[in-house]
Amino acid sequence: MLRGGNGPAPATMPAGSIGYAWNSIWRISGLFMSRGRHTLRTSLGRPARFLHRVLRSFRHNQGLLLSGAVAYYGLLSIIPLLALLLVALSHFMDEATLLASIRDHLEFVLPVHAEELTQQIAAFLEHRHVVGWIGILVLIFFSTMAFTVLENAMSVIFLHRVAIHRRHFMVSAVIPFSFILLVGLGLILITIISGVLHGLEDQQVRVFGLTWQLSGLSGLLLYLLGVLGLALLLTSLYMVMPVGHLALRHAFAGGLAAALLWEIARHVLVWYFARLSLVNVVYGSFATVIVILISFELGALILLLGAQVIAELERGEDDGNFET
Repeated sequence: MLRGGNGPAPATMPAGSIGYAWNSIWRISGLFMSRGRHTLRTSLGRPARFLHRVLRSFRHNQGLLLSGAVAYYGLLSIIPLLALLLVALSHFMDEATLLASIRDHLEFVLPVHAEELTQQIAAFLEHRHVVGWIGILVLIFFSTMAFTVLENAMSVIFLHRVAIHRRHFMVSAVIPFSFILLVGLGLILITIISGVLHGLEDQQVRVFGLTWQLSGLSGLLLYLLGVLGLALLLTSLYMVMPVGHLALRHAFAGGLAAALLWEIARHVLVWYFARLSLVNVVYGSFATVIVILISFELGALILLLGAQVIAELERGEDDGNFET
């Protein structure tokens, strides 16, 4: 009786040409599953060698340069993007509520100076009546630049995919607008949930004769909501930006790991700029821009390193091993 790489074959085999095809499929499926197990065992069993391969490929792909480009265009895009979303959403929701939601959750992206950025967006909204159609087009153009540059950076990291699959230029043109719409929908959802949770702050729950205040619970839920929202956004970036298909579980694992790593880095940045940084002394009035750019640079570095890990896992499956 024939056996595949994943266990025993079925007890009965079709006869003739159908039986031959059945045997072939069984052998091939077993081969792929055994290669997948070998890839996982090798990557987990040799973490130092795998990490060296990731860092070597990241350096070969000019990862720091790519991160700088993504950070720079992200800085150019964030205010136009949020301003454009607020102008559109303010027709359906309260403007002050939207600004408060952005201020609360912008700290997950910018550990410092989120308040200053929110004030700049609010100042733009006060003068939005002077923005004509040309101004709207300029906002749309700058809002899409970060996504376009990120797609190009992903194509460098996933070069082995680009050599096989080519993305139509119309698809690349639609992707930034799709993410703008996704961010807008996420902002609406987070604003609604935040309003509900803030309404529970003054509520009390009585359990087994004990009275519990919900104010601390609402703050914890808002924090977890922000982390989960960031993880889902990173997952969508890993799913859509690279050419080709990526398994959802791999994208979500990478997005969750990147979100948790960024959360650690965010607290480190807050501590550093509050206690050790001399950026205000060195850069003076430019300190705010420099701090925001450094935050974006670190975030882009984490995002692209996560993409490099996924790319190296795919190359390992193609090569059948992780030998350097």
